[in-house]
Amino acid sequence: MSRPLRLLAAAALAALAAAVPAAADPPPPGIYTNAGESSAAGTPPGLAAQGYALYGANCATCHGSRGEGIESPQPNRGVGAIPGMGPSLRGVGARAADFYLRTGYMPLEKPDDQPTRSRVLFSDHQIRALVAYVASLGGGPPIPKPHPERGNVSKGQNLFTEHCAGCHQVVAEGGYVPGARVPPLEDASATQIAEAVRIGPYLMPVFSEKSISDGELNDIIRYVQYAKHPDDRGGWNLGHIGPVPEGMVTWFLAAAILVGICVTIGKRLQS
Repeated sequence: MSRPLRLLAAAALAALAAAVPAAADPPPPGIYTNAGESSAAGTPPGLAAQGYALYGANCATCHGSRGEGIESPQPNRGVGAIPGMGPSLRGVGARAADFYLRTGYMPLEKPDDQPTRSRVLFSDHQIRALVAYVASLGGGPPIPKPHPERGNVSKGQNLFTEHCAGCHQVVAEGGYVPGARVPPLEDASATQIAEAVRIGPYLMPVFSEKSISDGELNDIIRYVQYAKHPDDRGGWNLGHIGPVPEGMVTWFLAAAILVGICVTIGKRLQS
């Protein structure tokens, strides 16, 4: 399709979106991400309707035309010429949609790829529109509002060590587990950490408020914020790569010193 035709299709789609309820079937996929964009300040009344257009263009291929999800690849390829397959979005609410879009986890190039933090493909307005539309699909929790300023670093370190360090390392630098790469948390905002704890993205477990209360979550976020720029008093931080690599470096240095001592002793014995 030529550019003028694409622009015409996008304009027609945006106009249709404003007139159709958010719960209706989105338009056929394939429209580029400018669909539903608005220059109006604040949150316009038709925000979910604008998200409806963006959803049809970028999400319906994998999550279904009404957010019902697709359990097996469809024979007809959609956006990006990929076979669609993804979970239902009904009832996930604004929390999950906000996390996956603002971290660049979504949309994926291939349905079976591991979501990883990457360049965010939508503007702030577009993200708010998409989040509003996903939230309109039925219930679900809102975007959390954590308060790390109320948290305690020491308590947060203990909680992080207990619940998170097994995968993320105690310094929150990430790592590897069977079948997945564990991301570092250096770029994660307080809201994104709170969202991830509650939704459990990819292989991460879900922590309910019974497992980690909102107060404890504030402690954890406060510690993660500290771990991004720790106070290295009198220590060699080695790039904060974690205790296991740091221990290996120590052993390598010790081994080199021992070899040097053995060589020196051997030369003296020969003289």
